[in-house]
Amino acid sequence: MIALIAENQMKFARTCIVLAAIIAAPGFSPLHATTAWQAGQATSQPKQSEIDSADRFFRTGKFSEAGKLYSQIVTQNPKDYVATLQLGRIALLSNRLEEAQKWLEKAISLQPGDADAKVMLAETFYRRDDFQRAAASLNGVDVSSNKLIREQYPILNVAKLESFKGQTPYELHGNGTSTHLKFLKTDPLPVVNVRVNGGEEVTFFIDTGGSEVTLDVDFAKELGVPQFGAVQGTFSGGQHAEVQQGRIEALTVGDWTIKNLPAAMFPLRQLSKDLGVKRIDGVIGTTLFYHFLATMDYPHGELVLRRKTAESLEEFKAKSSGMGVPIWMASDHFMVGWGWVETLPPALLFVDTGLAQAGVKLAESVIKKAGIKLEEDKASEGAGGGGTLRIVPYTVHQLALGDMKAENVAGLYDGPFPWEEMFGFHLAGMVGHDFFKRYAVTFDFQNMQIFLQ
Repeated sequence: MIALIAENQMKFARTCIVLAAIIAAPGFSPLHATTAWQAGQATSQPKQSEIDSADRFFRTGKFSEAGKLYSQIVTQNPKDYVATLQLGRIALLSNRLEEAQKWLEKAISLQPGDADAKVMLAETFYRRDDFQRAAASLNGVDVSSNKLIREQYPILNVAKLESFKGQTPYELHGNGTSTHLKFLKTDPLPVVNVRVNGGEEVTFFIDTGGSEVTLDVDFAKELGVPQFGAVQGTFSGGQHAEVQQGRIEALTVGDWTIKNLPAAMFPLRQLSKDLGVKRIDGVIGTTLFYHFLATMDYPHGELVLRRKTAESLEEFKAKSSGMGVPIWMASDHFMVGWGWVETLPPALLFVDTGLAQAGVKLAESVIKKAGIKLEEDKASEGAGGGGTLRIVPYTVHQLALGDMKAENVAGLYDGPFPWEEMFGFHLAGMVGHDFFKRYAVTFDFQNMQIFLQ
């Protein structure tokens, strides 16, 4: 969610803050963290081949197939903790929140001392804007040292969540079924004017690589934004930097005002020149979009927010000829969908509209498998959110997300892709701005799909 500043034609490449905290240790897989406990159960054990097959499907992103096998395992042994936890994890990835709650609460009853189910249950309540139950779900969890929170759910800050007591998070004030907000600029990233806490207009950029609304640290100080500690953010190339946590009273977008929003804080004004504006004060990320049927309409240069209702979706579908791409959501905002790179088998790709002046960024392992040539003679040096990075361009001759295909897509390499194995399944890379800017891109979190029109 933070841009990367370079000195030549890669002048404004992209690096992702992504408030998903630090990188997983090499070889870490959440699938096997509790396998030893499972193996010690005396009751009706599933065959090891079933467990292995289910785990393998999950690691390759085939969540439906994995879910069927985990369900069979739980049918054979209702006390199997690992399979139960994985069913909760898959339901959460699919945003089936009632189902996620059922499996995660069952997992907690099976093994009350394990924190993973509690953390994912807290995220389930967070997605429902039930911040008090989210905070309560973390009772007994050492938040400061919990690996799952650090790596995937750093937004689950108990003090911040509890500060919303008696309030409705993301409370919408405004008339009509939709609001439109014109882009001030579309390239290198979409930029809009908004108001924070009822103040003067300020300039934000839009980036689905980010989670909660993020403010520049100095702007946050000027507003007197309360702080609830900090987390370690992960940046491109595997670099890290501190991201503060807070909240704002209101965000005005177009004709609508959204009240009671959690927020993050990070130095952003340094990006103003490269975004071609006088001053950048913040970022709109995926978590705000999650509360609406949101469209980034690149051809018409506007952001459209519609109320998140069945009627809005039906009206949109009636007018749209767009192709739907199924998505899952890992962590608190990582939208991932199936695509392919060159002639490699299909793989999951992260939808990151904030990857600027490039259409794709791939994991090094994928670059090698695809036989993609790095253009070392065009390498440049840039400053990312976590420090200086070496940026090497390349070209992907064939790239697809769902049925949407593109040829000769500009890519960039800036070091390790830290999210490749972080979530227990393989991510091949991220698809960025240059790929999406041909389309009106609509995010439907009710049915977990993205429409590209």
